[in-house]
Amino acid sequence: MAEAARHDAWQAGDSYDLYMGRWSRRIAPLFLDWLNPAEGLDWLEVGCGTGALSAAILARCNPGSLVSLDPSEGFLAKARANVPDERVVFLAGDAQALSVESASKDMVVSALVLNFIPDKEKALAEMRRVARGGATVGFYVWDYPGGGVEFMRAFWTAAKALDPAAADLTEDRRFPFCTPDGLTDLAAKAGLVAIDCTRIEMPAVFRDFEDYWHPFTLGAGPAPGYCMSLAPEARQRLMERLRDSLPRGEDGSIPMKTRAWAVRARIPR
Repeated sequence: MAEAARHDAWQAGDSYDLYMGRWSRRIAPLFLDWLNPAEGLDWLEVGCGTGALSAAILARCNPGSLVSLDPSEGFLAKARANVPDERVVFLAGDAQALSVESASKDMVVSALVLNFIPDKEKALAEMRRVARGGATVGFYVWDYPGGGVEFMRAFWTAAKALDPAAADLTEDRRFPFCTPDGLTDLAAKAGLVAIDCTRIEMPAVFRDFEDYWHPFTLGAGPAPGYCMSLAPEARQRLMERLRDSLPRGEDGSIPMKTRAWAVRARIPR
């Protein structure tokens, strides 16, 4: 397994939910507001994770149907528990070879997953394939190159100061295409047209340092995986460096921000 991917532990749905899922749930409605879809449409979600976008679609868009796919059985189990709604079907599936009929969906969406798919152009071409004429294809990813996930950037800044080799694992180095130009170029290469891109921002406030640090000790995701690969003494040094360097509010909270780039395209009728 490639070193950069060695810490991508995607089976532990509960742990990942505490690390990124809570922020995924908050950004999903903002993405849907931007898409502004009609009600009663047939939706496909590619890479549903623990169900953040699925739940938002059901709550805000009144879909006619929703199929949510993910390759991780751990994530699917957590999604089914998080979103007990008969209108959604959670299935195992590969974004690069969707087991979905061509031209069968009105909305084809993907949340915070494109950067983890090996063949991104193929995944986007598959999303285009299953979309009907007049449909919308939309996706979003965190702004890794721009430091758009501040709590993650703070972690890696501290880690690199103690272990320069950690730089090879950082998301900004691994996913340099997560920019407006990079994402729209990928969409165009996949055959999508009428491409639009926007910035989505929201706060990420942690109650205290424990609320910030604990998810990094659960091992689910690149940064937590790296954290738990460290010897106890090295992990303690990293924790202390972060504790002493993070911003603090008057109430002891840790105020930070997140930013994602969202892309949408229309399928010609």
